[in-house]
Amino acid sequence: MSQKPTIPKGTRDFGPQQMAKRNFIFKAIKTVFEKYGFMPLETPTMENLSVLTGKYGDEGDQLLFKVLNSGDYLSKASEEEISGGSKSLLPKISEKGLRYDLTVPFARYVVMNQHDLALPFKRYQIQPVWRADKPQRGRYREFYQCDADVVGTESLICESEIILMINEVFAQLGITDYNIKINHRQILKGITEAIGAEGKESEFCVAIDKLDKIGLEKVLKEMEDRGISAEAAQKSVPILELSGSIEEKIAKLKDIFKDSESGKKGLNDLEEILETLKSFELDNNHIDFDVSLARGLSYYTGSIFEVKVNNVSIGSVSGGGRYDDLTGVFGLKGLSGVGFSFGVDRIYDVLEELNLFPTDATTSTEALIVHFDEETKKYGLSVLNQLRKAGIKSEIYPDKAKPKKQFTYADKKNIAYTIVIGSDEMASGNLTLKSMASGQQDQLALDAIIDKITGHNE
Repeated sequence: MSQKPTIPKGTRDFGPQQMAKRNFIFKAIKTVFEKYGFMPLETPTMENLSVLTGKYGDEGDQLLFKVLNSGDYLSKASEEEISGGSKSLLPKISEKGLRYDLTVPFARYVVMNQHDLALPFKRYQIQPVWRADKPQRGRYREFYQCDADVVGTESLICESEIILMINEVFAQLGITDYNIKINHRQILKGITEAIGAEGKESEFCVAIDKLDKIGLEKVLKEMEDRGISAEAAQKSVPILELSGSIEEKIAKLKDIFKDSESGKKGLNDLEEILETLKSFELDNNHIDFDVSLARGLSYYTGSIFEVKVNNVSIGSVSGGGRYDDLTGVFGLKGLSGVGFSFGVDRIYDVLEELNLFPTDATTSTEALIVHFDEETKKYGLSVLNQLRKAGIKSEIYPDKAKPKKQFTYADKKNIAYTIVIGSDEMASGNLTLKSMASGQQDQLALDAIIDKITGHNE
């Protein structure tokens, strides 16, 4: 009995329909990245474990997929190491792991190629990453990341361009109702100074990061559980509840931060980003200054972003921020950078939920030639040649089959047009062009058919 095939838990196949939709998203993102001067980069699926370990915290280290050494990988291990369990055995049997994200490989690449790169270095990278996580809805063990980073400059033009790129990608995808939440690490530091909880920045951030999920009361309790006094926690309430336009929020915070250098620095950066955006004539930049935004703070040092599409059930679809020392772990100090990533799987779900995929995103073949016998099939081949020369994605039904079967094939493949060739058509040179969507049929010469199909594509 033959075995029924399966795929590993937490992985997926993407069929032609899904791939067409995914490619629609990738194309929009790539086009915008390249327009803004970002260069493509790909790094290997496997990295040395020494590059990966210790970069994602203890939890991250647990989630790395390890690759066994080839050959007789146990031959170098002693009995003692084998009986000592996985910790003592691992260095003997595995030196490589699958990449966990695109940021660490990017940092490694920059350090290895620092003498050849033009700094600032702008790169984008769209590749799968692997995490040995527990698979659940929306969380996979293999998924694509789509990152763009600029490293080697502190200029806030980079932050402004990230906002421009997000606006432009969403415009291409047809998403109109969204917010780019922005905050700054130094503003968060300024808040802790202003409320009298200096030095408790990470505790404060971990607590406010849950504001959406658990509400203000529970966040205040969590602050106290993490060692922030009840008085300081209370003082944060009017700040976290700041409302009004971005300018009004900045004005109120300037007052609160009169004694905080960090807070002032964060606000100045924010004002400069907004000022830079004015050069680009955006009707609506979709920015929402959110003082409670606290993204995984361990590694960001400046501006932080998160993008949320409104009125859909999906969480954030993009995020990022500025970091001061991405390459420091590999011995290259003082290289500031800023980066962000699009969550392609989440964007896919957003476009599905809002029904925004254009119908032609899933059309591969535009025209199918339908024939009745050997003679009409042979005539069809020369027609096919002309269609392809005109750049029309086209195919001929390869086997002898009843017309009904050929039309069913066209329907299943979402093909826009069929071109029917019978003996009458061969004699007159006027072929029958049928629109599969409307059912309308026209007798046209081949040139007219080509004009009609290519015109339809513009």
